[in-house]
Amino acid sequence: MIELQTQGKVSTLTINRPDVLNALSADVLLALREKILSLSDTRVLILRGAGEKAFVAGADIKAMQKMSTLEARAFTELGQGVIQLIEEGPWVSIAAVHGFALGGGLELALACDLIYASEKAKFGAPETNLGIIPGFGGTVNLIDRVGFAAAMDWILTGRIVDAKEALDRHLISQMISSSTFFEEVQKLAEQLSNKGLYSMLAAKRLVRQMRASDKQRAFLLERESFATLFASGEPQEGMLAFLEKRVPHFKTSQ
Repeated sequence: MIELQTQGKVSTLTINRPDVLNALSADVLLALREKILSLSDTRVLILRGAGEKAFVAGADIKAMQKMSTLEARAFTELGQGVIQLIEEGPWVSIAAVHGFALGGGLELALACDLIYASEKAKFGAPETNLGIIPGFGGTVNLIDRVGFAAAMDWILTGRIVDAKEALDRHLISQMISSSTFFEEVQKLAEQLSNKGLYSMLAAKRLVRQMRASDKQRAFLLERESFATLFASGEPQEGMLAFLEKRVPHFKTSQ
């Protein structure tokens, strides 16, 4: 489910569920948290998805569709906890995005210090199409990366953007050729791993602190809003419609 490979001071965590486009279930998040907590002597952490189609195509919709409000709150709390482990870890983190990074996948990438994307990468926050909102820090971290206008556009419309637009909007750090993508990411990670650890961590900490004055409160508000939506009935209908490949019929829009 989660594979760990270490080469020198570079560790790579691979979400290995290509049959479901590496979707994030509670079990996957728990396994990812366990692997992150087990890391030692890592200077650079690479996150990637298995297969050619997706980094992570989102949360596991089938598992989410029948969640209660309490279960939804626990799920978003778990996801936010993993996000914060990645953000606060004593390493430079890289999201290696090849294919889809949608919903929870986008949020996982946003937790990383650097996002490297292949030309085939696609990004999006399609949660409102399902009657929910980003729940793993997306409402907080996306605006930090791309600004108010783009964040509102992406979240409210749920549209998917390509790597070129993501680069233009400063979501990603570099766009790399698909043919040599993972090899190039590994080379960049190795270059970073040879830099002074203390200076890199000091720089990372300062840059993050400059934009995190009230982040914990923002995460709490996102968590509570995400959970409360499950009492409205919209998430259940939105995700059922997705699974049944039909247009959702939200009561408030009829």
